[in-house]
Amino acid sequence: MRVVVVGLGVIGGSFAMALKECGYEDVYGIDVDRETLIKAKNLQLIKDGFVDGKEILKTADLVVISIYPKLVKQFIISNIDNFKDGAIITDATGIKKMFIQDIIDVLPENIDFIFGHPMAGREKKGIDFATNDVFKGANYILTPIKRNKEENLKLIESLAYKIGFKRVKRITPEYHDEMIGFTSQLPHALAVALINSDIEGRDTGSFIGDSYRDLTRIANINENLWSELFLGNKENLLKCIESFEIELDKLKDAIRDEDKESLKKLFIKSTKRREKL
Repeated sequence: MRVVVVGLGVIGGSFAMALKECGYEDVYGIDVDRETLIKAKNLQLIKDGFVDGKEILKTADLVVISIYPKLVKQFIISNIDNFKDGAIITDATGIKKMFIQDIIDVLPENIDFIFGHPMAGREKKGIDFATNDVFKGANYILTPIKRNKEENLKLIESLAYKIGFKRVKRITPEYHDEMIGFTSQLPHALAVALINSDIEGRDTGSFIGDSYRDLTRIANINENLWSELFLGNKENLLKCIESFEIELDKLKDAIRDEDKESLKKLFIKSTKRREKL
């Protein structure tokens, strides 16, 4: 099977690395940055690299798209005549509803787009930080549409398990975006707010422990990608932020009122819910 990975950043590069580890030798890359393509080839993650898909896509059985959400539709449209008959396309985009219908409207019937989301990532960006370890034990989400063929869905599921994912779940695009708003985007928003709420100029680094370090790891954020993700899923994210504010206010009120019992109830509730995860 010939695979083409579009976008050899930290996730696309990790895909290529994981595919190599699983024995896939016929892997190629597309990226607008020639230096990235050279690095990927020197690392033997890809056989060859291209800055566009005019030729290589015509021979690709599977295309893995790992680029910013707003670029996905643009890539599909610009290569609409380049995809191989019967090709399977999948993606690694963190939001779905934003562009799924647009792609369905333009994609030929002989091409099957399996919309996917590997629930794995790093706070760094670029191929220099790619690692297949990021997939091991992680969750993988598929958001099937009516036109998807079951055998193609199973192929992507099987591939996800091969490259290290522990669990593959199928859900609707709408539910995906709702859940991602809570489990991914809200934590990033909290990490950013926590870091930015610090008093400017003080020696905070001398006082941090594991809790602060763990909570703020993802505050080292790709501003271009995450601004797209936040705005592309703003309704779900705003609801999550508002729900969080309600819970934070409960803590604030209990602290202000010196209400130890209320604090203990909130702590017990969070402990039980965390253990169930």
